[in-house]
Amino acid sequence: MPIDIETFEASSEDRLKHNGETNADRVMRFLATYPDQAFTQSEIRDATDVNAGSISVVLSRLEDRGLVRHKGNYWALGEADNVAAYTSMVESTRAANDRFGEEDMDEWLEHAVDDEATE
Repeated sequence: MPIDIETFEASSEDRLKHNGETNADRVMRFLATYPDQAFTQSEIRDATDVNAGSISVVLSRLEDRGLVRHKGNYWALGEADNVAAYTSMVESTRAANDRFGEEDMDEWLEHAVDDEATE
């Protein structure tokens, strides 16, 4: 799928390498492919191409949200209800972006209310 030149120029190489997919998205997609298995952090890192310095943080944040489970040296997909809610949110966001285009955070910030100015 092509991207516009502004996105190309403004995006990091890592973001473009993975089509805008976050590290968390890659970890979740990998674990969802093997819902009946648990993996070590290094196995997940190797399978998802997440940087070694980032994988621990990604897994911890996913665990805090109930999307993955951790026991000993192993990590597995979280409880079905939590994962279903996450998947639904990701798909809804993707569908909205496809239909209406992605939000431009800089544009939002340009029009955001400055809390300090309103005090």
